[in-house]
Amino acid sequence: MSYEPPTPPANLPTEIVNRLNESEPEQLRDIAMYAEALAEHKEREARLEESADQEEVEERPDDLPDDVPAKATITIKEINDNRYYYWQWREGDQIKSKYKSPVNPDE
Repeated sequence: MSYEPPTPPANLPTEIVNRLNESEPEQLRDIAMYAEALAEHKEREARLEESADQEEVEERPDDLPDDVPAKATITIKEINDNRYYYWQWREGDQIKSKYKSPVNPDE
């Protein structure tokens, strides 16, 4: 009676398949345990990173309008000898601005 070896996943690189085929059963079990632990670790890191990104969004300044991203900075523009604060951020190759308020001359 002959047994057929398992078919490797199509997206697994050939060099990894070849290396696994050369491995002893005990080493394959160790590799499987390590690969499962590594996958869990990477998934946990991704969840933590996603959670941190959501926290950053929640830490928006109180006066930041809803249509201005949290990454925006405040800049000062001078127009007709008057100074104004503007929210400013980058969208792709463009720099976007939104009026905030006049600059208080006492500041």
